[in-house]
Amino acid sequence: MKFKLLYSLVFFWLFLGTPLMANEISEESKRALTPKKVAAITAFWKTVQQAAFTTDDNISIAYATNFKRPDKPYIVIVPGRSESYLKYQELAFDLDNQGYDSVIIDHRGQGLSARLTPNRFQGHIDKFDQYAQDLHHLLNVVLTIQYPEHNKHAYMLAHSMGGAIALRYLQLYPNKIKALTLSSPMIAISRGGTPNWLATSLIKTGATLNRWFSETPWYFFGQNDLNKSTFEENRLMHSLPRFERFQALYKAQPELKLGGVTFNWLEQAVLNSDNLLSDIDKLSLPIQMLQAGSEHIVDNEAQLHFCQQLHKANNSACPEGQPEIIAGAYHELYFELDHYRDIAIDKTIAWFKLHQ
Repeated sequence: MKFKLLYSLVFFWLFLGTPLMANEISEESKRALTPKKVAAITAFWKTVQQAAFTTDDNISIAYATNFKRPDKPYIVIVPGRSESYLKYQELAFDLDNQGYDSVIIDHRGQGLSARLTPNRFQGHIDKFDQYAQDLHHLLNVVLTIQYPEHNKHAYMLAHSMGGAIALRYLQLYPNKIKALTLSSPMIAISRGGTPNWLATSLIKTGATLNRWFSETPWYFFGQNDLNKSTFEENRLMHSLPRFERFQALYKAQPELKLGGVTFNWLEQAVLNSDNLLSDIDKLSLPIQMLQAGSEHIVDNEAQLHFCQQLHKANNSACPEGQPEIIAGAYHELYFELDHYRDIAIDKTIAWFKLHQ
């Protein structure tokens, strides 16, 4: 009896305990966030150019470039809501090690770009298409002037809200993007179980009342200046080292912090979701969608529906009409545990190499 109990415990540890440990501190990962890698990222980032341009409506847009291979296509990184290019230092470093230059934009209203309301913590936008317009200005005007010798083609890697922006940019503007990888794209916002018709009605009614009664944007219900959460509460990533790294970044540079969203931001996000579907036939390039298996931020069902419709219109997008699911991963695939993150990066690089 004692022998059977001991055997069972050993079996449990070997086959259930070990994989969890391997995910957390795997020596097999070629991109593990070790102290040596952190030092290498710091040294690499000193070579990255950080700058800003001013839009036609007088908004300062920050961006970062790692350009040193003019003969090769580069990667355009389009971050998600509330993020800054400073959060993407590790990813830019890993892409550089794969031989890819990169450029990263800070969207208007967040990161190091100009804020759009008197309350700098509000996540706000007047028109969602302004995000795409800023991206177009960076790629087709600013970089063309600054780096005229650089390769005229690029790949695009877009996360969450950045996925919605990237798709809209590709629908609206002539471009030089050879292939796109979407990471947990915000095809539609997550409504937390609220019926679609009710959520949309609340958003539109609130946005309308805001415009009627105040020139100052209102937060949506339950939103506020700072969305604090512990590692245990967060549903963005399972990686404690990366979570702590970002917390340290925001503490060192509090100007990066962003809170919840306004009624108008949500109304524009809903409108953009409609536009993405109505203009889906304008997306003719190869598109890969990576989906987080344990998603809590965006709507996975909307991703699946979009993939199915997109594949019908463009058979080089969403192979077999399906997103590629990374089972068990949270929303931020490129900041996850190494086990999940390696899958996301490897799939991204493989997609770009397939469409050279």
